[in-house]
Amino acid sequence: MAAGLSLQTPLLTDSNTTLSLLLGTAGALATLHTLIGVDHSIPFIAIGRARGWSFRRTLGVTGLCGLVHVASSVVIGLIGVLLGVALDWLSWLESVRGQVASTLLIGFGLAYASWAVWNGMRGRGHVHLHEHADGTVPRHQHHHYGEHLHSHNQERGLTPWALFIIFAFGPCEALIPLMMVPALNQSWFQLVGVVVVFGFLTVTTMMVTVALGFLGLSRVRLRGLEQRLDVLAGLTVAASGVAVLLLDL
Repeated sequence: MAAGLSLQTPLLTDSNTTLSLLLGTAGALATLHTLIGVDHSIPFIAIGRARGWSFRRTLGVTGLCGLVHVASSVVIGLIGVLLGVALDWLSWLESVRGQVASTLLIGFGLAYASWAVWNGMRGRGHVHLHEHADGTVPRHQHHHYGEHLHSHNQERGLTPWALFIIFAFGPCEALIPLMMVPALNQSWFQLVGVVVVFGFLTVTTMMVTVALGFLGLSRVRLRGLEQRLDVLAGLTVAASGVAVLLLDL
């Protein structure tokens, strides 16, 4: 019995060491990947402020986009594992997805800014902001040519869905190689652990970063720029897409 224990203990230790190394690497890469990738936070901060979203709604949209962002790479990685697809091909696919997502982000930002400019030229109005008890900052826009437009429901439009779709295309480049390590050894428990740790820390880091940025920006009074918030938000989103595309963040 003692001999049996002595033979099994090193194997158990190696397994625990491998799991700890995998989970630690997954956590570190998830946090670093999210912090460096400006597209993981800036669009939500900029759009949330421009649309007058509440703090809770901004974090809700961020969390959902983060979940679909991770889930899309998990699905591709699992399909690759089940079909025995080579890691090089999966890495190429993730790279293409990254370029598509960055391009979509740039297009969305420019389209959003163009829409804001067009609205401004058409309305030539002035904007009033007031804060509700739930933290929402709706924008009352008075047009000199017509009726008073109230934008309490504007934030329920297409903007969150556009961000959701863009992040569905956005890859987690570091996740699939990490998934392949336990998959090759058929260590499914380790595979689940890697996915859970990477996904949890990616979404959590996104939400924490957006929360800090949102709260910090809410304290800044952009005097004279309130009428241009939508334009600035769109250009900021586009710039973050350009940074990711050119710098490969």
